[in-house]
Amino acid sequence: MDPILQSFLNGFPTLLLHFSVTITMLLGGVWIYQHITPLREMELIRAGNTAAATSFAGAILGLSIPLAFCMATSVGVLDIVIWGLVALFIQLMTFRLLDIFLKDLPKRIENGEMGAAILVVAVKLAVAMINAAAIAG
Repeated sequence: MDPILQSFLNGFPTLLLHFSVTITMLLGGVWIYQHITPLREMELIRAGNTAAATSFAGAILGLSIPLAFCMATSVGVLDIVIWGLVALFIQLMTFRLLDIFLKDLPKRIENGEMGAAILVVAVKLAVAMINAAAIAG
């Protein structure tokens, strides 16, 4: 059998497993995020609030970036899970602290102010990149 095909057949099940575990962790992180933040972003998004959509998109990206690095640098599923949980915890606590310290920003996002949403996204992504770099070592 061709070595390239053999490599694919050997590696594909591992890829699917790692991808599935990481996506499941991302979905869990998004679910937790929705329950710990003061905004009900999905309701606001359904009502046409672009600032809420921007903020929520930043949260999803902010959670996925460190998880992607966990998967990329892992040696197995347990490695992904352990470091993924650490990454999610850091991100979610950062998001929550951001909401607490910048009290007016969630209200401003609720009111549709894009400037507030952009600031929130910038902080979420900045922390995500630092978190990802720390995980990658």
